[in-house]
Amino acid sequence: MVPDIALYAPHVQAVFGLVDRDDPRWLPFTIADQGRRRHDPLLGAVERLLRLPDSRIAVTDVLDLLDVPAVRARFGIAEEQLPLLQRWVDAAGIRWGLDAAQRESLGLPDGLSANTWLAGLRRMLLGYAVGAGDAWEGIVPMDEVGGLDAVLLGPLVRLVDTLERHWSALRTPATPTDWGVRLRALLADFLAPGEDVDGLTLARLEAALQDWLDACAGAELVEPLPLAVLREHWLAQMDQAGLSNAFFAGAVTFATLMPMRAIPFRRVALLGMNGGEYPRGRPAMDFDLMAQDWRPGDRSRREDDRYLFLEALLSAREHLHVSWVGRSIVDNGERPPSVLVAQLRDHLAAGWRLRGHEEDANGDALLHALTIEHPLQPFSPAYFTESGDPRLFSYAREWHGAAAADAAESTRDTALPLPARLPPPTLQTLADFLRDPVRHFFERRLGVHFDAAEEASVDHEPFALDALENWKLQDELIGVQKTALEAGASREAALAARLDAMALRGDLPVGAFGAAVQGELAEPMADLFERHAQALADWPERLPDEPVRLEAEIDGVALKLDDWIGDMRRNADGARARVLLASTGLVKNRKYRRDKLLQWWVPHLAGHLGGQALTTVLVSKAGTVTLPPLSHEAALAHWRALLAAWREGLCRPLPLAVATGFALIEKGGSAGAPSPEAALAAARSAYEGENGERRRNAYLARAYPDFDALVADGSFARLADALLRPLAQSVGDKAKGSDA
Repeated sequence: MVPDIALYAPHVQAVFGLVDRDDPRWLPFTIADQGRRRHDPLLGAVERLLRLPDSRIAVTDVLDLLDVPAVRARFGIAEEQLPLLQRWVDAAGIRWGLDAAQRESLGLPDGLSANTWLAGLRRMLLGYAVGAGDAWEGIVPMDEVGGLDAVLLGPLVRLVDTLERHWSALRTPATPTDWGVRLRALLADFLAPGEDVDGLTLARLEAALQDWLDACAGAELVEPLPLAVLREHWLAQMDQAGLSNAFFAGAVTFATLMPMRAIPFRRVALLGMNGGEYPRGRPAMDFDLMAQDWRPGDRSRREDDRYLFLEALLSAREHLHVSWVGRSIVDNGERPPSVLVAQLRDHLAAGWRLRGHEEDANGDALLHALTIEHPLQPFSPAYFTESGDPRLFSYAREWHGAAAADAAESTRDTALPLPARLPPPTLQTLADFLRDPVRHFFERRLGVHFDAAEEASVDHEPFALDALENWKLQDELIGVQKTALEAGASREAALAARLDAMALRGDLPVGAFGAAVQGELAEPMADLFERHAQALADWPERLPDEPVRLEAEIDGVALKLDDWIGDMRRNADGARARVLLASTGLVKNRKYRRDKLLQWWVPHLAGHLGGQALTTVLVSKAGTVTLPPLSHEAALAHWRALLAAWREGLCRPLPLAVATGFALIEKGGSAGAPSPEAALAAARSAYEGENGERRRNAYLARAYPDFDALVADGSFARLADALLRPLAQSVGDKAKGSDA
């Protein structure tokens, strides 16, 4: 029994419902006292549809509807098509609202059509018709819709049209007879039951609706009624039929603590007996006179919960289990149990003593013997090791193999064998590895992605751009202007056209806020392309893309590189160079951001493998950086060190944090001698500080929770010397002249 079964039902289902019936651990169970709306997806969809007039009709609202099989069946959408549909919706910039009129009905100004379903569908349809292209009639085509997958666009359009039609119908009051017609049309247009359970639910909905219509006819009620009156009554009828459903079902029963449950059971468990949550707090209604003037004899709901607790104690014949959340999930601080549980513990301590501990005046030994403190996670090693509390055990055999050591220590210290088929590296692969070796191991070798969480703001139109969104849009603007210059067109015109397209796509805030953001996006472009033109003038001759091919053997493993390098140029002296535009600012506070240069350092090294020197000029919106040419021997040595580290990084997460490594090098730390205290302090601050690398990188935090773990095996300084020091020595530290 629990204070509120609605809160516990998902957790019960997650523990008991995930075991197959043929598994020997399977236990039959039932969850009583649930309203059907809380666990029947079809009823949840009906309730969501009945709230259309008050809804923002956000992306998650519509996608939640499509999670219901009956809704998908009505519109002919398969479950495996939902990820593609979600990608289209996100790419089209849809956030909420059917159209500008629906937003206006919620009290917003007229004409706010950006990020609505209508605007997004128009983009999809135009993109399917014409592919990529310029805006037409204020619509920017979205060319992602095409091929055989485009057939999914039809059901999506029908769904949005149906939502709009019923949104309009449900807004206006109507007589009971008209409501009957509207609601039956709603069920028919949105639901196509494919299972017996769904068919039974629809039959109950129809019966409850007909009962209401008969009652209205008997009362000769003909006045127009708002939807809210019918909605609450109709849905309440669906809940009433299952209030005590499956209480005696011959299984483990989960139920709410309520009166008239004082029935003898062999085993009774009270869950959720947390301090502040039981006795349950019930705010009094404004019109509750007893709450304002309580008198002896009046009902006390807190006393009701006290009696329910005592009834549950008396109901247990053989075993009583009382549990509460004793630790905070935020800081692991101790949390007290319910005052009723505390009183029970005090009563036991005052009246009994544990055998052999008669001298224990406070009953501490008895309470310790009766109380088990469980770890926060069910996969804790404490459940699987013999050295801990013998009362802790687990039937989860899936976790027994990993219980010998802490998961982080096991992942960090135990190297995996090389893959049976080692994929040939590419320049992009090696650049990704060098920028974040630990993330590369988790994603490429283990297939673990810690950053795969859905965006929290998917239901909200943009009001301001964060750093990532700003980078994406400026990168797009730089690419458009570069293409225009290569084609001999006007850079300024291309910039203005793309900014207008971004506004039409819904990527920018609306109104004056959007104009301000456009100015911020365009502000660095003139200086950026002026410096880019100067760099091109220094290297006037354009060369074709060059192949990069190398076969090497690293620790007995043959590695073959076969890739291409573009943007090659040559000056009057015949020297080779790459002149590149970088969307990321490469200079900050007159210092090079060397961690941002690593992605270009890898192709810079590769450009020397043919035996010719190469200069790389990086023009960014914040500074210009030049990677000078290297000797062939030095470049080859750096390259072999990179390949060796990449091979090792496929077997274990290498203890290398890039920003931390550069901080160590900057202060004189190295692998050749003990690092100065100042270097270690700077590296520790870079890793564990307020905005340290560990806090920004979930992969590093998982493998190396603190700086001591990062440097524990002594490889950190060695890897920093081998992989980061060549770049640091090549570009130096302080930005000079116009680069600042």
